[in-house]
Amino acid sequence: MQTTVKTSVSFTGVGLHSGAAARMVVHPASAHYGIWFRRTDVNGSNLVAARWDSVLPGVQLCTRIANDAGVEISTIEHIMAALAGCGVHNALIDLDGPEVPILDGSSQIFVEGLVQAGLQKLDAPARAIEVLKTVEVTEGLAVARLVPAETMHIDFQIDFADAAIGKQDKALNMANGAFVRELCDSRTFCRQSDVDAMRSMGLALGGTLENAVVVDGADVLSPGGLRHHDEAVRHKMLDALGDLYLAGGPLLARYEGERAGHALTNRLLRALFADPRNFRIVNCSASLAARLPGAGVHAHDIPRVA
Repeated sequence: MQTTVKTSVSFTGVGLHSGAAARMVVHPASAHYGIWFRRTDVNGSNLVAARWDSVLPGVQLCTRIANDAGVEISTIEHIMAALAGCGVHNALIDLDGPEVPILDGSSQIFVEGLVQAGLQKLDAPARAIEVLKTVEVTEGLAVARLVPAETMHIDFQIDFADAAIGKQDKALNMANGAFVRELCDSRTFCRQSDVDAMRSMGLALGGTLENAVVVDGADVLSPGGLRHHDEAVRHKMLDALGDLYLAGGPLLARYEGERAGHALTNRLLRALFADPRNFRIVNCSASLAARLPGAGVHAHDIPRVA
């Protein structure tokens, strides 16, 4: 069955890049509604669809969407990952500014709020997007690929010069709450040199050592160090799940990312939907729905973070 949240749930924080305070509220929505954002600080055309074709191309540091009137919302990937990982198919998200709050740099606080709100089953079958043919896009050494599979998998590889990150790879079957248990607490990460460069361009104004893992060579500058030895690749997988949920529903596919980022993953979705022979929409049987990301998630699956 399709789902929505049982009750509205709110989150307050600052935007990573703007540094501006933001309040976001996730509201229940009806079957087949999908995920929509609503800018409450904008009069007129203030609804923006959380879909692959709303994404502004070429944005590297986050995922930014816009409507035809030019109303934008940025840094949506962490809340989208939480919605996907908790199995929320329909929601209206109110936001009083242009950027989703970064909170602790992961999806964990979003997950906690959604799980506490609970899921409401709706009188409509869950729908998934079955990938029928391998689709691949590249940019330099970066590769993003979708391969047909019976359930959602994510395989990711990264390679950074900084010894604190280095080469990392991880593969997960995303069924049965794997996102909540394995990925949701992994924070965004960057190098100190990147922070300095972004701030010189007026970006990352809300970034702190408390809402990102900042590394400098072999050193982890953030207090408390890493939550996982491979937290960086786990966060890239988190981002990928959020970006892929812009397909309009869960994918039945294996996503393979090598040095991939937000822009390349969106290019992959555009390539997928450019040819109707690449995919089909399926109504999920009870057994298939039970294998989707988010099915069967419980509060005890959420990692405990000190």
